[in-house]
Amino acid sequence: MAASEEEPEAPTEPLDIACGLENVPVSVWPPGAVPEPFQYTPEHVAGPGADTDPAEIAFPGCLCLHRPCVPGSCSCLRHADNYDADGCLRALGSAAGCAQPVFECNALCPCPERCANRVVQRGLQLRLQVFRTRRKGWGLRTLEFIPRGRFVCEYAGEVLGSSEAWRRIRLQTPLDANYIIAVREHVRGRPVMETFVDPARVGNAGRFLNHSCEPNLLMVPVRVDSMVPKLALFAARDILPEEELSYDYSGRFLNRTDGEDGARPDDDDGKPRKPCYCGSGACSAFLPYDGSLYCAPGPPGGGQGGGAQEPRSGPPRAGGSAGEAPEVPSQ
Repeated sequence: MAASEEEPEAPTEPLDIACGLENVPVSVWPPGAVPEPFQYTPEHVAGPGADTDPAEIAFPGCLCLHRPCVPGSCSCLRHADNYDADGCLRALGSAAGCAQPVFECNALCPCPERCANRVVQRGLQLRLQVFRTRRKGWGLRTLEFIPRGRFVCEYAGEVLGSSEAWRRIRLQTPLDANYIIAVREHVRGRPVMETFVDPARVGNAGRFLNHSCEPNLLMVPVRVDSMVPKLALFAARDILPEEELSYDYSGRFLNRTDGEDGARPDDDDGKPRKPCYCGSGACSAFLPYDGSLYCAPGPPGGGQGGGAQEPRSGPPRAGGSAGEAPEVPSQ
């Protein structure tokens, strides 16, 4: 018998779709299965038409060199602490019914890396796995317990200009998965702020998140260095190991506003809506639909996405000063 036949095959290394770019590997199930090819990035990258480079430092640093970052003295904490002592998000949906903007300490802040106001920027800390679902294609699940309020992952990809986002949407066929997300932040007395992100070609593990009408994740815009927000996903409740992770593509979960229409079987153009397979008791039967993504871009005003089959509308309706830079206290 040949030596090659006598020797057992060497064990294959588990596939890490993050290519070593995250703090922890992101595995794939079942073994040997490989998702569609894409370029992995743990953070946003500037794409065609982007008005702002997500790597650009736009905010001044705080002055908390010899004192901890606390509300009242830290310019990055405008109203209250963003996170509790365990690093969990304090405001998971507010009494006003909208997600509140979050500013973390940034690269110009003198506070240490262990500062309590540095959470999302530390990147992925949980063991996640991309897996094949029965009816929804690929999905993303956790391999460990996640407490309510814990940061899970970003929805990262190419930051696009509105014209490029519209162009890509128009090129899609009914069978194509849509990943483009349009996040709209409503700022009092100011035009609606729009962010378009597409992780189809360049993205992170968040691109595999599926929609649910009763999701276990909440998307919140978190700003660190740039005016382009990190689309951070936090646990909306305690999540058990091997649970699939999901968020509401419409952005209405814990973020509802009056006068918004629910899901409809057809859009204004008479196109059939795609079915929702989330399986929750509150399932609306169809994936959320954002008709504005099929309209030619107009004046600045409105964005969201994930590994989906339907255009996604943006999540947070920031009720406060979403686009304002943190104030710097006088010395």
